[in-house]
Amino acid sequence: MKKKSILVALAAVCLPLALSAQKEGQKEREITLNEAIAMARSQSVDAAVALNELKTAYWEYRTFRADLLPEVNLTGTLPNYNKSYSSYQNSNGSYSFVRNSALGLSGELSIDQNIWLTGGKLSLTSSLNYMKQLGSGGDRQFMSVPVTLKLTQPIFGVNNIKWDRRIEPVRYAEAKAAFITATEEVTMRAITYYFNLLLARENQGTAQQNRKNADHLYEVALAKRKMGQISENELLQLKLSALNAKAALTEAESDLNAKMFQLRAFLGVGEDEILRPVIPEAVDGSKMEYNRVLNKALERNSFAQNIRRRQLEADYEVATARGNLRSVDLFASIGYTGENRNFPTVYKNLQDNQIVQVGVKIPILDWGKRRGKVRVAKSNRDVVLSKIRQEQINFNQDIFLLVEHFNNQAQQLTIAKEADAIAQQRYKTSIETFLIGKINTLDLNDAQNSKDQARQKHISELYYYWYYFYQIRSLTLWDFRTNTELEADFDEIIRQ
Repeated sequence: MKKKSILVALAAVCLPLALSAQKEGQKEREITLNEAIAMARSQSVDAAVALNELKTAYWEYRTFRADLLPEVNLTGTLPNYNKSYSSYQNSNGSYSFVRNSALGLSGELSIDQNIWLTGGKLSLTSSLNYMKQLGSGGDRQFMSVPVTLKLTQPIFGVNNIKWDRRIEPVRYAEAKAAFITATEEVTMRAITYYFNLLLARENQGTAQQNRKNADHLYEVALAKRKMGQISENELLQLKLSALNAKAALTEAESDLNAKMFQLRAFLGVGEDEILRPVIPEAVDGSKMEYNRVLNKALERNSFAQNIRRRQLEADYEVATARGNLRSVDLFASIGYTGENRNFPTVYKNLQDNQIVQVGVKIPILDWGKRRGKVRVAKSNRDVVLSKIRQEQINFNQDIFLLVEHFNNQAQQLTIAKEADAIAQQRYKTSIETFLIGKINTLDLNDAQNSKDQARQKHISELYYYWYYFYQIRSLTLWDFRTNTELEADFDEIIRQ
């Protein structure tokens, strides 16, 4: 009976501990590099910023497209009430004030169409006006304009619509390419945070193992010291190594928590979830050709669209300055109008109505101000073109260096991986050799430092390989592993 009570008590104590451990295990999850990238692209703040910038560019482009379509407008005054006094000159030359009291209604329906070929505007309008004098004996009057065709056309000015048709599609193409690039940059940040956590976890595991080994070696050294097999100096050296290993473990755990928080915050993961990154798969070691990478970058990167847009904008500024040298505007209107006291009759017995106006503004003497603005615009265009040429040189150079780094990185990674395996084996052998008294503590510490550095070097070289790979993807918008272009369903993305 007593034995059974003891078992029940042990179960009562151990069961909560087991459930707690299981609960903690459920919160911990492994995460691969591809999973982290996918989460970053869908959940990170950077991805949301890139999406909103794309939506802004999309609606700006939609607004430009809408300017090319017919526009229907309804304007009116409902009502216009006027009760005031105004001066009136009598037949004898004297003035007097008369009282006006009237109620007016007006409305106009128009269909407007911009003419992108000429930069003019064509409007088809229909209007109706009603005026009633208030008070005793007040009269009323209707006036209708059933149909009027109006044309407004600048003769020498710049055609803004034509220039927008050239610039806006390039601007939107630049925005779409920039969105894909921004997505790849989000991937690069995710890779950085992922490998920071991976390296911190490796360092924590290494520090934990080093402390365990240091404590074990110190216990062995105590026994050897009692037998006189090692000196007091070597014993103190091993005790110091154990203390340093304990301090290194504390620092490694703190760094692990910081890197864990950083990755979770970037991916939008809850703080109660423990992420355990998995070392990415081995790479194939393939190399890239500079000319192929450069051609893809010049063809698909937003930089190419940016250059084209800036060139067009500089040309547009010059055209605007030239158009401002003189201004001639044509306004023409043709239609019919009717007038009557009764509403149904106002659309009968219509009379034609034509208006033609030509406005001219030509500077006679402006002391060269307008021509000076043309020269300023040309100089600014030359500056833009010079900057573009330098940016193209820098862009080509960056592509060249990046390809060189990537091609070299595959070899560096292979070397680092082999060095890591050798250093691990050397440290294991050094411990065994130390236990039999064949090497001293200095050699053992050197083997441990080499092991730790080789492991960090291996993780670091693996990080740079993937970082360079995705950096090339972000510049070329091309996946060289699958030999496919990076695309996005922009219509579906905008609807999100």
